[in-house]
Amino acid sequence: MSSTHSAETLISTLLQVTEDRIVPLTRSGVSSGSKVFGAAILNRLDLSPVTVSTNNERVSPLLHGEINCIQEFFASPAEGRPATRDCVFFATHEPCSLCLSGITWAGFNQFYYLFTYEDSRDLFSIPYDIDILQEVFRVPAPSDTPETLAARPLYNRKNKFFTAKSLADLLQDIPDETQRRHWAAEIERVKGLYSSLNERYQQGKQAGAESASIWK
Repeated sequence: MSSTHSAETLISTLLQVTEDRIVPLTRSGVSSGSKVFGAAILNRLDLSPVTVSTNNERVSPLLHGEINCIQEFFASPAEGRPATRDCVFFATHEPCSLCLSGITWAGFNQFYYLFTYEDSRDLFSIPYDIDILQEVFRVPAPSDTPETLAARPLYNRKNKFFTAKSLADLLQDIPDETQRRHWAAEIERVKGLYSSLNERYQQGKQAGAESASIWK
């Protein structure tokens, strides 16, 4: 199945799914220890949501938003469920190494995200996505200096398994400058919804909210 959607349509749909579906789920989970990460799987044909989920680290440290979403997707009846190659995967935050592997092994070949790794570190005080990729997977070549190693991408955003883009990347595919500014503002507005969610998460973390994850 192939269906091409404009950058505007993709941005509009993914922001709406975030605001209407992911944020409410996340709001109910963060105060009890789960992080602010969510995900959605959409039918590539019409961009209708198939599965929407959020982080559930209260139960298991492996149930990141993306992994939880994939688990729920495959737990649904196979009859009528689209093949992963016929879906678009969306993560509110750029997927960590665990979730990159989960997306790949599940067969999703295209995904988008709202917040970058740097956002997760700087805005949400959650640096582990970058830390793990750097400490475990970024192996220096003999010729590397600290500068050249630091300049190397953490992973290939376009490879034989998937293509990954942030919503900010999608903005560059909108030819009209007025529309580009409009959707840039909408991206920032929806990002702003996470400020109160993060505040609640940080308060719960400081209060010792129950979570199976040791990385908080």
